[in-house]
Amino acid sequence: MSKDKEPTVISLHSVYVMTLVWGTLIQFSEESEFVVDKSKIGLTRVPKDLPPQTKVLDVSQNYITELHLSDISFLSQLTVLRLSQNRMQCLDISVFKFNQDLEYLDLSHNQLQTILCHPIASLKHLDLSFNDFEALPICKEFGNLTQLNFLGLSATKLQQLDLLPIAHLHLSCILLDLEHYYVKENEKESLQILNTKKLHLVFHPNSFFSVQVNISVKSVGCLQLANIKLSDDNCQVFITFLLELTQGPTLLNFTLNHVETTWKCLVGVFQFLWPKPVEYLSIYNLTIVESIDEEDFIYYETTLKGLKIEHITKRVFIFSQTALYKVFSDMNIRMLTIADTHFIHMLCPQVPSTFKFLNFTQNVFTDSVFQNCKTLARLETLILQRNKLEDLFEISLMTKDMLSLEILDVSSNSLEYDRHGENCTWVGSIVVLNLSSNILTDSVFRCLPPRVKVLDLHNNRIRSIPEDVTHLEALQELNVASNSLAHLPGCGSFSSLSILIIDYNSISNPSADFFQSCQKIRSLKAGNNPFQCTCELRDFILELKDFIQSLGQVSSDVVEGWPDSYKCEYPESYKGTLLKDFRVSELSCNTALLIVTIGVTGLALALTMTGLCVYFDLPWYLRMLCQWTQTRRRARNVPLEELQRTLQFHAFISYSGHDSAWVKNELLPNVEKEGIKICLHERNFVPGKSIMENIINCIEKSYKSIFVLSPNFVQSEWCHYELYFAHHNLFHEGSDNLILILLDSIPQYSIPSSYHKLKALMAQRTYLEWPKEKSKHGLFWANLRASINIKLMEKAEEISYTQI
Repeated sequence: MSKDKEPTVISLHSVYVMTLVWGTLIQFSEESEFVVDKSKIGLTRVPKDLPPQTKVLDVSQNYITELHLSDISFLSQLTVLRLSQNRMQCLDISVFKFNQDLEYLDLSHNQLQTILCHPIASLKHLDLSFNDFEALPICKEFGNLTQLNFLGLSATKLQQLDLLPIAHLHLSCILLDLEHYYVKENEKESLQILNTKKLHLVFHPNSFFSVQVNISVKSVGCLQLANIKLSDDNCQVFITFLLELTQGPTLLNFTLNHVETTWKCLVGVFQFLWPKPVEYLSIYNLTIVESIDEEDFIYYETTLKGLKIEHITKRVFIFSQTALYKVFSDMNIRMLTIADTHFIHMLCPQVPSTFKFLNFTQNVFTDSVFQNCKTLARLETLILQRNKLEDLFEISLMTKDMLSLEILDVSSNSLEYDRHGENCTWVGSIVVLNLSSNILTDSVFRCLPPRVKVLDLHNNRIRSIPEDVTHLEALQELNVASNSLAHLPGCGSFSSLSILIIDYNSISNPSADFFQSCQKIRSLKAGNNPFQCTCELRDFILELKDFIQSLGQVSSDVVEGWPDSYKCEYPESYKGTLLKDFRVSELSCNTALLIVTIGVTGLALALTMTGLCVYFDLPWYLRMLCQWTQTRRRARNVPLEELQRTLQFHAFISYSGHDSAWVKNELLPNVEKEGIKICLHERNFVPGKSIMENIINCIEKSYKSIFVLSPNFVQSEWCHYELYFAHHNLFHEGSDNLILILLDSIPQYSIPSSYHKLKALMAQRTYLEWPKEKSKHGLFWANLRASINIKLMEKAEEISYTQI
C-alpha cells in the first residue's frame, strides 16, 4: 500500500471540512492560547509540553506512527484534533476516552489498517478516508455517535451491509475513498447507503474507471464523483455504475470533478442523465481527448435545469467547431455555464431556446457572438466576462432581439465606444448592466440602455459625467469607482439615483450642492479620494453629516467606509487627517463675515484710539513733540561757540498768572539776591517768536525749570506746555532739571485727566512745599538756592561735550 497518499481533489469534502474547521477556529480566534499548530515540523510523536487548556490541536503532516492515552488524556478541553498525513497504522480510539469534548477528529491520509473502536459521544466529524483499510472501518460503537455529521471512509472491498451499524444515523455527508478498490473480473459487489444528504466518491486519479459495484442510495440529495477517467471502451461501465446511483427521487445535484473523457463518451453521459431526476449537473476540470466529431443528441424532455462546466482542457486541436458548440447551444435547459474553456464562439440556437441564464465567463468570444440571433427571446441573464469583446456598439446590437434580457455582464473585456452620430440599439428590457474593467471613456454615457437601473462602470477611463445625459431617469445605482473623476456628479440626469459608488477617483473638492441635487441618495461610497481640506470641503462635510443624521441609520451603512476611508490629502499639514476631525473656523471660510469682522474690529479700534487720544490729549502731545523735535534740530545746527553760550539762566520759572504776586514778591527777591539768574516769560520772551518757541528756548537756555504748583497752575494750558517740554528735556539731557514748588495743596481729583504727566511727577518726584509759617521761610529759600546755584559756563561746556 502507498505510504504517503496525497488528496487529489478539493471538492465537496474539502468544503465541508473547511467549513467545520473554520467555524471552530473562529470560535477560538480571540483565545489564541487555546489553538496550537504543530503541523509540518517533523514530529514523530505528540509533544508532551502542550498547554492543558488546548482546544484546537493540529499535528498534521508529520511522522507520527502511534498515539497513546498519555499523549492527549490531559487535554480535557480538546475539541479539534488534526492527525492527517502522518504514518499511523493502527489506532485504539479509546485513547480519546478522557477527551469528552472532542468534536472533530481527522485521521485521513495515514496508513491505518485497523482500528479498535470506542464510543465518543461528542464526535461530529470523523475522517478515516485515504487509509489502507481492506473493509470499511465501521464498528457497532459508531451507532452511538448520534451527533455525527461527517464520516470519511476507505476500503478496497465492499459488502452490502457494511454501513448497517450506522443506518439509523442522519449524516450530512459520507466520503468514500475508493482509490484502491479492487474486485475480480466478472465479480460485482454492492453497498447500501441509507441516510445521508451528500455522498462523495473518490476514485483512482490515474486509472481508467473500472469500479463495478452496485451502490444504492435512499435519500441522497447531492452526489459527487471525483477522478473519472473514461474512454470509448469503458464508457458503458461508468454509465452502468451511475444507473443505480441516479435512481433516487431525491437526487438534485450531481457533480463530476477531474474528468478525462472522449467527446463521444461525454455526449453519451449527457444523454444518459437527460431523462434522470437530476436538476443541476456540474463538471469541473474537464479534459477532452482523442477527437471531437459530430454526435447525435436527442433532447428528451428533462428535469435538468442547469449545466455548469468550468475549466475545459482540449487535447484535440483540429475539430469541427460546430460539432462542439451545437450540443450546448441546442440544449433545452434553463441555465448553462461554460467558463474558463477558451471557446472562441457559441452558436445561436436553431429553434427558440429555453435558456434563461447563460454564463460564458473567461472564454475568447468576439463581438460576432450572438449577432442577429432571434432564438434567445427568453434569455434573462447573459454573462460574458473576460472575453475578447471590443465594440460596445456591436454589443448593443447583439441584444436587440433578446426581448427578455434584464441582466448583462460584459465586464473585464476591452470595450470602448467611439462612434459619433450612430445610436446604440439596446433592447429596452435591460435593468442591470456591468461594463466594469473596460477602456470606456466619457462617451459611454451616449450608449446606454434607456431603462437601466443598476450600472457598473468602475475601473474604466471616465474623467467626467456629461451634464446633458437625459435618458437615465430610471437609474438607481451607479458605480463609477476607480476612474479619473474630479467632481461628484449631480443628479439632474439621474433623478432616481439612490446608491452612488465613486471611491478611488480624483475628487479633491466635492461640492456641498451634491446633497441638494441628489435628494433620493440613500447610500454613498466616496472614500479613498485625494480630498483637499479647504473651506469648500468643510461645507461638504457638514452636509455629509447632516445627510447621515437625516437617514437615521448607522453611518457606515449610509456612507460606506466612513470615517476611516475619508482622509485629507492636501494641504500637507492636514494630510492623513480624517474628514470627521477636520476643523476650520467660520470666520476664515466666510469672506463677507471676515470683511465685516475686520471692519467692525477696525472701527472699534479706531473708536478706542480716538477715545484714548481724547482722554490723554494725544493731539496736544503730538503737537508738542513736533515743536520739540524742530527746536532740537535747530540746536544741533548751532555753532560750538554759540552753543557754549546757550545756558544763560539758572532757572526758568513756570507759574500761573494768578500766582504772579507770590513769584514777584517772594520768589524773585529771595533767589536773585544771591546772583541767581531767573528767566521769566514777562521779561525774557523774544518778541516776534511764537509763545511755543519762546517756551522751548527759555527751557533750553536754563539749567533748571521751576514749576510753581497750585490749583491755578493745573488750570493753565500754557503751564502744561512748559511742564511737558521741561519733562522731555529731563530725559533728553539725562539730568535732574525739574524743581517742583507746591505753593498750595492740589487735590488729585482736581487735576484734569490730560495732566497725567503732572500726576506722575507729583507721585514720583520730591517737591518743595511752601511753608505757611514765616519761621520756616529762610530754610525754604536756602534749599531752593542750593538746588539751582551752579556756574553756568561749566555746565555749558559739559553740555557741548555731550552734544559733540
